Amino acid sequence: MAPDPAQRTRELEYLARLAPGTPLRDGFERILRGRTGALVVLGDTPEVIALCTGGFVLDVAYTPTALRELAKMDGGIVITSDLSRIVRAGVHLMPDPQLETVETGTRHRTADRVSRQTGVPVATVSASMSTIAIFIDGVRRPLETSEQVLSRANQAVQTLERYRERLWQVTGRLSVLEVEDQVTIKDLAVVAQRLEMIRRLQSEIEAYVLELGTDGRLLALQLSELGAGLDELTELLAMDYSPADGVGLDFAALGTLTTSRLLEPGEVARALGFTAHLDNRIGARGYRQLAQINRLPAAYGMRLVEHFGNLQGIFGATTVELQEVEGVGESRARLIREGLTRLAESAYTERLG
Repeated sequence: MAPDPAQRTRELEYLARLAPGTPLRDGFERILRGRTGALVVLGDTPEVIALCTGGFVLDVAYTPTALRELAKMDGGIVITSDLSRIVRAGVHLMPDPQLETVETGTRHRTADRVSRQTGVPVATVSASMSTIAIFIDGVRRPLETSEQVLSRANQAVQTLERYRERLWQVTGRLSVLEVEDQVTIKDLAVVAQRLEMIRRLQSEIEAYVLELGTDGRLLALQLSELGAGLDELTELLAMDYSPADGVGLDFAALGTLTTSRLLEPGEVARALGFTAHLDNRIGARGYRQLAQINRLPAAYGMRLVEHFGNLQGIFGATTVELQEVEGVGESRARLIREGLTRLAESAYTERLG
């Protein structure tokens, strides 16, 4: 079952708040270095306050040093939801003991139950295990070191590089088939499949960037470079192959497919909105091919498709016929004609290769 998007967004929000380099993470790491533990409730809602007994009320600005000093005492610490102030310390939290939990230690059992009962995230620092964890939406999420996260992130980046290379291969094959007017639904589904695989890897790496905080800047640059042009490609494919009735291809629907279904071209085609057989031919309008012609503004591509109807009509047009399009003079018509010729030659070379 796919994770709830709202829960995933909330988890990523708190991972970013607890990322290396943030004040809250600094406070937790100070507690770890001091070889003490802590239970910190990340919100002071009425539901949380109702579970607090003992301790004392504070209203002081949050600082890593203050958190470290207060953690030396027994009991939990409560800070405001915006993480700006510490409002209680040394408190004994009394959640419903009937709430099920798989945790064994007293601190972790309490943290899990408080989070489940109030809906407020609770963080724990374990002195014996030297770990930091956050309990959120019924899940315990250990916080890894930057080295651990970077190791997994680098593997994901390498996979993304391979997927991107494969995407350009299948996109090149699609270009050949477009020139020859031989594109089938399956050919487009294979390209869409690769785009969705890359999108999922990007989402995974984006989570690593958030989790790394200040240590994730280089990873963010790599992700930006590897993702360049993918949104434009998706948009152009949708413009090229959307049905004539105006209903666009639903690339977003691919995100609802399980991994096993995504590997089936038929499932991908149905998610996009196709109902015909995979071997049915579909014609490209030509937006993507025209976008590859240097110095040709997108507006002229729109006019060319509107005038000639599809890619084959544009390929078959002479220089004189191209000048019938609004704004296309003799020099621009030659530019378009030469660009189309290069695309056809490139497709022919690709076919021979």
